[in-house]
Amino acid sequence: MINFRLIRHLWLFLAVAEEQHFGRAAKRLGMSQPPLTEQIQILEQALKVKLFERSRRGAQLTAVGQAILPAMKKFAEQLESLELAVREAAAGQIGTITIGAITSAILDVLPGLIEQIKQQHPGLTVAVKEIDSYEALPALHSGDIDLAFARLEGDLGEHISALPLRADRLAVALPATHPLCGQAQLALHDLAGEDFIMFARKVSPISFDRLTAACHSSGFSPRILHEVRSVTSQIAFVGCNQGVALVPASVQGMAPASVVIRPLADELHVVTTAMAWNTQRQNHLLAAVLETVHSYRAANG
Repeated sequence: MINFRLIRHLWLFLAVAEEQHFGRAAKRLGMSQPPLTEQIQILEQALKVKLFERSRRGAQLTAVGQAILPAMKKFAEQLESLELAVREAAAGQIGTITIGAITSAILDVLPGLIEQIKQQHPGLTVAVKEIDSYEALPALHSGDIDLAFARLEGDLGEHISALPLRADRLAVALPATHPLCGQAQLALHDLAGEDFIMFARKVSPISFDRLTAACHSSGFSPRILHEVRSVTSQIAFVGCNQGVALVPASVQGMAPASVVIRPLADELHVVTTAMAWNTQRQNHLLAAVLETVHSYRAANG
C-alpha cells in the first residue's frame, strides 16, 4: 500500500531543504509555519534521525539530511514522472520519451528532430532534460533518459549504441588580449607554451587522447591548467584569461567579446553531437523514435 502521508512528508522535507528556512518553505507550500514544523518533527521521529539544525538564521540540513537529500530529489522526480504518465494516459497520450541533451544539441539538433517526431507520433510526449556529456551514460544505464544527445564517441560499453550526428573542425579560443590574436590562423606548435583548458578525459577519452597525441606530434606536451565538462565552460575559462582551448569552429558565433576564435591549420575534427541509447531497455516507443531519427538524418544529411 502506498503511504501517501510519508510522500507528503517528503515533499515538505524537500521544500525546507531547498529554502533553508521554515517560514519561506511554509509560504511556498501555502501553509502556516507551525503545522510545517510539526510535520517535519513527525518525519524525524518516524525516521529516528534529526534532519535539520534550527537557528535564527534558518534551517540547515544535518549530515543525515544531506546524505538522504539526493535520494529524496530522485524520488520526487520519479513521482513527477508518474503523475505525467497518469495525465497522459487519461488524455489518450501513448507515452513519453525522455531525451537528455547538451546545450548545443538542444539549440542545433533537437528542434527539427522533435518536430519530425511529433509529426510521425502525435500522441507521444517528448521531454527534454539538459545534461552535460559526462552525465549521458549513467543516465542511460539508470533509465533516467531514453536517448542522449551528447559529445560521445568510441566504445561506450557493451549495452550502449551510438550514432554520430555532428562533427566539426577544431579552432583555437584565445583571450581577446592574447598576442596570438593578431594572427589570422594558428598551428598547434604555436600553442606549445600555453596553458590549456580541455575536456576532462572522463568526459571524452577518445577526444582527449587524440588531442594530446596531436600536441605530442607537434613537439610538445600540453600543459593542462583546467579540465572542464563542456565547450561552454571552455569558452568561459578562456574569457577569464585562464588559458587557451581547442574548440569546435562552430562556437564562433557564441563567443563573447572577451574571447577570440582563430582557425587551426592542423586538420583536427571532433564529434560534437552523437545520439546514444541503451540496447538493454526494451521500449517500443524508443524503437519507433529511433526509426524516425534515422529517416530524418538520411533526409537532412
